[in-house]
Amino acid sequence: MLPDVKSLSREDLEARFKSWGEPVYRVTQLLEWLYGHRVTDWDAMRNLPRSLREKLRAQFTLETLELARKQGSPDSTQKYLWRLADHSLIESVLIPANPALYGEASDRHTLCISTQVGCAYGCKFCASGLEGWKRNLQPHEIIEQVLSVERERGAEEGRAVDNIVVMGMGEPLANYDHLLKGLKILNAPWGGGIGARKITISTSGLAPQIRRLADEPLQFRLALSLHGATDEVRGKIMPVNKKYPLRELVAACEEYQAKKGRMMTLEYILIAGVNDSIEQTRPLAALAKKIFAKVNLIPYNTVEGLSWERPSEEVCEQFLEALENQNVTATLRREKGHDIDAACGQLRLKTEKELAGRADG
Repeated sequence: MLPDVKSLSREDLEARFKSWGEPVYRVTQLLEWLYGHRVTDWDAMRNLPRSLREKLRAQFTLETLELARKQGSPDSTQKYLWRLADHSLIESVLIPANPALYGEASDRHTLCISTQVGCAYGCKFCASGLEGWKRNLQPHEIIEQVLSVERERGAEEGRAVDNIVVMGMGEPLANYDHLLKGLKILNAPWGGGIGARKITISTSGLAPQIRRLADEPLQFRLALSLHGATDEVRGKIMPVNKKYPLRELVAACEEYQAKKGRMMTLEYILIAGVNDSIEQTRPLAALAKKIFAKVNLIPYNTVEGLSWERPSEEVCEQFLEALENQNVTATLRREKGHDIDAACGQLRLKTEKELAGRADG
């Protein structure tokens, strides 16, 4: 199976072009077509000699994502369901930023991207893992989510995506090598040109990979999908807590902070009757202070087939206030896509059920 050209770094391409006897400036031209113009056809690369285009065509694929479905929200949140080359489905969500989403100005856009088809970690409240894990995404499939959204939005020059949050389908750090290769290309000035500090990697709590990430030179942001500030609560809804309980997870985060010195984010989905009581704010505040983190509160997006419910707006506001009264930096994400199945994996599941129904019919 041929590799996709977008899974190669500039150094990889320069070595290949050198072996072909091609001048190095041709690599610059190729990269401009791929990431500047976001072309999807070798023949569109008009300033590359035909002979070089044929070599590229013979050695690499130039895959794009097929838009299988799109849902838009009145608040301008857009959800994309992409079909991959093997017909697997993944999701991306484009969110207009507000102060509750990493503090970006309101005219900026954050894209939430996926890293796996399905998920093996089985968080009880999440739709991504309901059908299990199928495979990791390749670097080019991670990159293509950004490029495909920008093509779809008709961005001719510059970026339509300002920030990336790796918080879609799958556990990002379980696909560590492919993820880091994809993000480095999206960050590179010859690639996506998106600053490392505008890229946030989320994890459900894989302590060894957090330690590994601490040694990476690039200053990507780290978000921990916590959702429970005690082992008792977290263990009920997140099976990963059995392998990496809070004591070990906090130790990994402290090591990360010692090396990076940057504030982390604790993602905390508020689920009615599970983790939304005022009493839960005390251990949450203590943990946030211990690892130098801010808290991003997210009211639960209900998922068909799961019994969890979204707390009332009043409960969410009281939870936020209680954290702030304990001198914790906290934000509450107001409505962002609740009406478009914006929780991870929902649109994919709905579409797969519809397709299965048609096949049975």
